[in-house]
Amino acid sequence: MVWRAAAMVESGVCQTVVCALPFRPRPAAPDGVVDLGNVLGRADDVWGAPAPEHDYPYGNRGPTASFALVNSRYDQLFTGGPEARAKLVSDQRRSAAITPGAVHFGKPIAPEDVLASRVIAPPIRLLEVVMPCTGGAAIVVTMRERARSDVRPVSVAGFGEAVSYKLPTYAQGDVTDMPLTGASRRAFEMARITPAEIGTAQLYDAYAIAVIMSLESAGFCPRGAGNDFVNERDLSFGGDFPCNTNGGQLGFGQAGNAGGMTHVIEAVRQIQGRAGDRQSDGVDSAFVSGSGGSMAAQGALILRGDA
Repeated sequence: MVWRAAAMVESGVCQTVVCALPFRPRPAAPDGVVDLGNVLGRADDVWGAPAPEHDYPYGNRGPTASFALVNSRYDQLFTGGPEARAKLVSDQRRSAAITPGAVHFGKPIAPEDVLASRVIAPPIRLLEVVMPCTGGAAIVVTMRERARSDVRPVSVAGFGEAVSYKLPTYAQGDVTDMPLTGASRRAFEMARITPAEIGTAQLYDAYAIAVIMSLESAGFCPRGAGNDFVNERDLSFGGDFPCNTNGGQLGFGQAGNAGGMTHVIEAVRQIQGRAGDRQSDGVDSAFVSGSGGSMAAQGALILRGDA
């Protein structure tokens, strides 16, 4: 949404675009009516779509099952997964605990708490899963000359997007090879900067494994080094690699599609110095990732603050 809005403004199609994502819980179905969205737990809630016909009847139902499949394969290839994911959740929860409006405001947890939570879809534990909530999000994209003078303008410096498969069961190749790899490469080339120059990363985090794999795909660390990267760095707002500084969807909450837009909003706030108590030091640029379809459709966005 954001890069398309920026392209429309840049090309002169319009002067201002509002990217808005409201969200309300799915209403209850009338008595006697089967609501496939509630039963199946994902957007493919129409009879005849491939997943409801060929996947859901056999237990591969809802995004947690798909992410568990990818997570299992990643753990087969690389060691240290449970401990790294637990630390990541704890780091993000530390940021959420001081973020007003966060679902887990005032509720920090330790890695041991994550490891002690019950397994819900091996190897994923309960506290590695996003916190659903109700809410909305919006971003205004406008011409540079119309931006407010009392707020630091933030420009779209680069973007990329890619789609691989709909569900991991249909992947032709390694399910740990994310489309974010190509999307990120395009975004960094367009922005003419490297991952080392990024001040904060706001990574789509419906599940903890998504962040670790995104760190690798975006180029912040080599393939297979995501667990070590998380263990060796402080990912909280005050750390040496501030990531998901409002707590991310794991700590702040995921209001449907609006949950992904909160990553963009947090990136803008960090660049503008408007993040309050969770403000990270020296943030002039931000990398944002978005994801859908169980890490099958992914986008990358690089934002840069104007001098």
